[in-house]
Amino acid sequence: MAERVYLCLAHMSGNEMKYIQEAFDTNWVVPLGPNVNAFEEDLERFTGENKKVVALSAGTAAVHLAMVWLGIQPGDEVICQSFTFAASCNPIVYQGATPVFVDSEPGTWNIDPNLLEEAIKDRIAKTGKKPKAIVPVYLYGMPAYIDEIMDVANRYEIPVIEDAAEALGSRYRGKVCGTFGLMGIMSFNGNKMITTSGGGALICPDEEVKRKIMFYATQAREPMPYYLHKEIGYNYRMSNICAGIGRGQMTVLEDHIRHHQRIARLYAEGFKDVDGIDLHLAPEEYMEANYWLNTITVDPAKTGRDYDAIRIALDEAGIESRPLWKPMHTQPVYKDAPAYINGVSEAMFKKGLCLPSGPCVTDEDVNKIIRIVKGC
Repeated sequence: MAERVYLCLAHMSGNEMKYIQEAFDTNWVVPLGPNVNAFEEDLERFTGENKKVVALSAGTAAVHLAMVWLGIQPGDEVICQSFTFAASCNPIVYQGATPVFVDSEPGTWNIDPNLLEEAIKDRIAKTGKKPKAIVPVYLYGMPAYIDEIMDVANRYEIPVIEDAAEALGSRYRGKVCGTFGLMGIMSFNGNKMITTSGGGALICPDEEVKRKIMFYATQAREPMPYYLHKEIGYNYRMSNICAGIGRGQMTVLEDHIRHHQRIARLYAEGFKDVDGIDLHLAPEEYMEANYWLNTITVDPAKTGRDYDAIRIALDEAGIESRPLWKPMHTQPVYKDAPAYINGVSEAMFKKGLCLPSGPCVTDEDVNKIIRIVKGC
């Protein structure tokens, strides 16, 4: 029986064990150490722009620490893209603040800059104060219209925290996604472009901010010979073992990016003549997506089948697929949150499907997936 084909299965380079073994040999198995420092340096070289990076236990921890550093507190509002995973907005609530959801534009499926400005104006009119931050998301690795987003944010002097958890390796006008705003989020979960088994990172503007984030990530312990705490801290640092995995993964990151992009080209070729099946591709030449997960939308009026019929057919053939993220403004837990909606994310959710795209997905797998979709 053929092995199941997964969306994005972790792929080891073969170099990971060298760094993990070093951690054991030197007894550096705690949430700090040489691997953590070296992994952060690797990530800083990759992101460029003189940014600094703090390796953390999860991408969610990175979002939360960005909220902490910004001083988000009860009574504040933070604008967040609605079309995303819950980890983008839950940390807003950790701080007692209120998420304000903004819908997407149809080209990239990311936050609509025009609707963003409408939301800001309306929140100021209704509450007498502007939102404390904006969290755009690079959905499935697709770059957003970040120039336009930053233009709105700068005019209202609102900091931007880019959720680039799905976009490691994506670029906008040649610049790494996650480096345009005040801070950027990375994720190294088991299904991301590279993995540390679980982990994330926060891209910081400079060394001073990095030191403060590290302070919060290590229980906010003051530099005293005894344990002294003047602020609330968190246990969010990445372990030296996990960072060792990350160092090994960095040696194949560029290979992984090229593989995902190649898979996108294969899907594009396979579906180009299929009426009613549309592969989501970058709408602009200056947007270089990593295609973390390749996604299609299905028009039942043209195909005679909805996306779920295709999902079931793929599942029966041993192939994992998954509906798109259910927009946050439609989630029961956020039913009372303010939301500025244009219908884009709900429409995509009703007809979209994520297809296998990871480094373990072969050309043969892609051809089989295309045959099954066409067969539906």
